[in-house]
Amino acid sequence: MGKLAKGVALVGAGMSKFGNHFPAKRNPDLWIDAWLNAVESVDNGIEPKDIDACYVGNYSSDLFNHQGHLGPQMANLVGLTPKPAARFEGACASSGIALRQAIIAIASGVHDVIAVSGVECMTELPTAGVTDVLATASDSLFEYPAGATFPGLYATLASAHFHKYGTTAEDLMRVGIKNHENGAENPYAQMQQSIKDMMISKKKRYEEQGREVPDWSDEFDFLKSSANPIIASPLRLFDCSLITDGAACLFLTSEEKAKDFTDTPIRITGTGQGSAALSLHDRDSLTSFIATKESARQAYQMSGLKPKDIQICEVHDCFTIAEVVALEDLGFYEKGKAVEAIKNGETKRDGALPINTSGGLKSKGHPVGASGAGMAVEIFKQMRGIAERNRQVKFDVEKAMSHNLGGSGGTCVVTIYQK
Repeated sequence: MGKLAKGVALVGAGMSKFGNHFPAKRNPDLWIDAWLNAVESVDNGIEPKDIDACYVGNYSSDLFNHQGHLGPQMANLVGLTPKPAARFEGACASSGIALRQAIIAIASGVHDVIAVSGVECMTELPTAGVTDVLATASDSLFEYPAGATFPGLYATLASAHFHKYGTTAEDLMRVGIKNHENGAENPYAQMQQSIKDMMISKKKRYEEQGREVPDWSDEFDFLKSSANPIIASPLRLFDCSLITDGAACLFLTSEEKAKDFTDTPIRITGTGQGSAALSLHDRDSLTSFIATKESARQAYQMSGLKPKDIQICEVHDCFTIAEVVALEDLGFYEKGKAVEAIKNGETKRDGALPINTSGGLKSKGHPVGASGAGMAVEIFKQMRGIAERNRQVKFDVEKAMSHNLGGSGGTCVVTIYQK
């Protein structure tokens, strides 16, 4: 894996608020919100005339919204037509792929400036419909007909990890507690409440209703109760990410052009993509994602960095077990050791390796086609020192990573950023 032929930089990044927006907003509205937010982040300004192409990450507007051909639609809304516009699909890694393809296009010299869009409006459908659409990212021949929706698939992975490494339900709860603490500090997050705050709020509501107030003493008591029902054992409600609408926008340039837009560009020095069989029964291991390992290998080799060099990372926590597995597959911790690091607070915002300072998919929300680009927005803010409220890490971030997984690990994109 060689170096990029030309330097690539991130000069602006923004997003819409993630949440439940239908029917007030759909994909076009969310994309415009993200575009305007990203434009504001560019120090010297950016206009449609400056941009050569628009790459759109979207999983399934066809099934969610009965709208295909999303590339030119998004480009036209912000004045980019007749320039090239294309949609990229890779389940939950769709905008991660769009970002990677933009990096490659700029490094090749074909384009100098590309707008990357990630967008998904999921709440137009009821929960059962969303479940059905998402299931198309799994094996529709063997898994889905047997009732294996994504909570069930990730529950299988969690059960295997529990069996092999002694991981427990409490280990997963710590992931959710941490990410909700971070999400509470993110004004763009869907759930801006910590688990503790939700517990206190629920107790207060019971008291006001004259009901027996639960004797939860801490978040773990709350998460082990009927307030957090089992969805697919061992995964409970708060182990699962949210059904979300949202969009994100990134402005990528060649390193030479970056100075036209900012004096403090974020360089992208590593990119990797891997794949795996869609069906779990075709895999050699249920406790690791080979697509993550391969994409990380490529990105590390291209950047010349190693896991110990990464200071912060946004990882794909579609389910809490996915964060645990990602920390191991990315090389931050040995297999079976990530849960101990989480327990020791290493992955907290003030820890040695802050993970998902945005709140992650668990709290920020998971509009599947926008999630990868949304991760890059958080990395941009942390590296520029502009993360809102109290979630800015307390050190200068010079090297960072985002990890965007598709489906149950069939696709993965890893991106490395450096000042």
